[in-house]
Amino acid sequence: MVKGAVIENAFSNNYEQFAVDSRIKYPSYKSFDEFIDVERLRALDGYLTESINRHIETQWEDFFVNLHRLEKDTPYQPGVREIWLSRTKPGTPYDYLDLDQTNLWEQTEAAENFALLMDFIETLPFAATGRILIIYDDAGREVPAHRDHLETEICNEFIWFRTNLRKPFYVLNERTKEKIYVESYSAWFDSVNQYHGSDALGKGLSFSIRVDGEFTDEFRKQIPQPEFNRASTPALWASVS
Repeated sequence: MVKGAVIENAFSNNYEQFAVDSRIKYPSYKSFDEFIDVERLRALDGYLTESINRHIETQWEDFFVNLHRLEKDTPYQPGVREIWLSRTKPGTPYDYLDLDQTNLWEQTEAAENFALLMDFIETLPFAATGRILIIYDDAGREVPAHRDHLETEICNEFIWFRTNLRKPFYVLNERTKEKIYVESYSAWFDSVNQYHGSDALGKGLSFSIRVDGEFTDEFRKQIPQPEFNRASTPALWASVS
């Protein structure tokens, strides 16, 4: 696949299995609740709910797109929406593989409307941040199972988190069909060698935030590293911890 290409159907590799460390078990995720201030995060719930609802009323909408989805009959654009709190700098084309190239990103005007969230992000174990994104839905839509990309030697350092446990987010082993739901407020997971998605909630607002960037050197010291398939790093950590 050409770097940076936008392709609405990418199923030729969807069932391809990449080699990983024998200790790794799928599905799996690594909770980050022990590394972040969960009480401060939970205290943002009302603030974020109000801020997102205000955004829905006044701002242009961006839609989540689902390129490497498991089933070809699921939609490329399922209707779930996004709020971009950072974007690539002017003159820099967007490329999914550059999510954690922190020098390419800058905050958007929308970030000013989420100041308390941005303050919280400053407390996370990042040396610098790249893409910052809120994904939300208020119409009972699902995000079908998908992988983020297919580059096994690119390990995106990110934290997925939420202020409440409403969003039914899961990771999936497509071979065994085993699905586990994330029960923590925050997580890091292998988004290349396993599929993930979220079920439809029904009525009401659900949302999560993802921050990509570079972990601090101090934080990286506790992360076990696989000898190959760097994208599997969070799965290895989840499996051996």
